[in-house]
Amino acid sequence: MAYDEDLANRVRELVGRESGLAEKRMFGGLAFLARGNMAVVVRGKGGLMVRVDPAESGGLLARPGVDAMVMRGRELAGWLVVEPARLARDRDLKEWVDRGFAYAKTLPAK
Repeated sequence: MAYDEDLANRVRELVGRESGLAEKRMFGGLAFLARGNMAVVVRGKGGLMVRVDPAESGGLLARPGVDAMVMRGRELAGWLVVEPARLARDRDLKEWVDRGFAYAKTLPAK
């Protein structure tokens, strides 16, 4: 699977001390899980797939470089795609990774 290894390493630096952290290759990329729930995925197609509270998706979709995640022609509620250009700055990447992990931790552990 080809994904941006540099981006994956940057995510690792941000979440390396998270309890219950796991990495798993899936969806053509590398998923980072919190207590068994996917939080963010470094996508094979580039950028980051981020799990968010579905109630917040609408407002976040208004941001430049953020799209709904579509799989098999269907929009996935609570999942956003952030394009690579919007992750270039460390603080921007941190915001998205923190958002994904914060929401994933609200879900029951698997």
